Amino acid sequence: MRLGSRCVIAAAVTIMLATASGMGRLLAQRGRAAAPTKPIMVEDVFKNVQALKGIGVDDFLLTMGIMSAAVGSDCVGCHPSAGTDHVDWALDTPRKRTARRMVQMVTAINRDTFNGRQVVTCWTCHRGRDRPVTTPTLDVVYGPPADDSDDVLTQARGVPSVDQVLDKYLQAIGGARNVARVTSFVATGTSVGYRGFGGGGVVEVSAQAPDKRATHISFPEYPDRGVSVRTYDGRTGWIATPLAVVPKYELAGSERDGARLDAMLSFPTQIKQALTNVRVGPPSTIGDQDVTVLQGNGPNGTLATLYLDDRSGLLVRMVRHGRSPIGRVPTQVDYSDYRDVGGIKFPFHWTFAWLDGRDNFEFSDVKLNVPIDAVKFGEPNVAPAPAKVAR
Repeated sequence: MRLGSRCVIAAAVTIMLATASGMGRLLAQRGRAAAPTKPIMVEDVFKNVQALKGIGVDDFLLTMGIMSAAVGSDCVGCHPSAGTDHVDWALDTPRKRTARRMVQMVTAINRDTFNGRQVVTCWTCHRGRDRPVTTPTLDVVYGPPADDSDDVLTQARGVPSVDQVLDKYLQAIGGARNVARVTSFVATGTSVGYRGFGGGGVVEVSAQAPDKRATHISFPEYPDRGVSVRTYDGRTGWIATPLAVVPKYELAGSERDGARLDAMLSFPTQIKQALTNVRVGPPSTIGDQDVTVLQGNGPNGTLATLYLDDRSGLLVRMVRHGRSPIGRVPTQVDYSDYRDVGGIKFPFHWTFAWLDGRDNFEFSDVKLNVPIDAVKFGEPNVAPAPAKVAR
């Protein structure tokens, strides 16, 4: 896991795969290089990677999450003894060989039928099942239609303009002039993972305009778990979770683009700087809330979709879609419990969800415009786990 609770990193139908043999050595070498010319590729870190060579470690782990979500499985389905000290990640299994063929099939369909556009993915057929459904049931045929929205939205008709939506949002959280004065914040509180995992965690989220952000989660009651960290310093990002298969790695692909977006969108007046081609989509709902949907394009094909409550104008959800070789990768943050902090409304409850975990942050203290040591946003000072050798 990274910051959450599901063992999806080494996904169940994975192509992988492997053990992170030598990861600490590689990252140490990378950290000493003043200006690295090439990011560490997945084949530099894992053994027996065949179908997904040439991508970064972060994009590889995202791909594992996509595969696991698509077939509704976890590590053990593809890696016998996963979760123990006896797992051999590099061992070939029938399901791993099948997964390789599926990746090749999907790639060929998109290449030959859709001119290389990523139209068909694992989720297209599997929808959380190991084996895709081949025949519709009559309950589905005559029942209510599925309410799945498209990833990419087009400008809707008869809706407020982008400027009107953003002006309402900025006014709701304190007014554009006051919001623009916020150049940093530090929010501290508690963190609880998916299904209560990691209860008792202490979280600190720090952000500095225009594009730096860090999340640190420690576990005072369980010091052996170490510290889970996500950082982005305006150029480079890192993820560290000491007990994971890969305890620490530098972001080089879709996760780095997402980290940059997260950092910039921490300061609402930067939305138009962070996103291009911003448009207002069709009206939607989240639970019993009517919401206005705003979407824009981030770097390298990343999408960011903002959901703003129609009545209050406040942001209630942000979903960003990154890229992977087999489909878009969603990350979602839900915001609630807005309180006044120095004349600015700040959400004191965040739910941060991604394909291999979900964390609930309950902040108890938020400080605005405070100095933050630049070290906070840099490479996490987390000791790498001992290198493992495939058995």
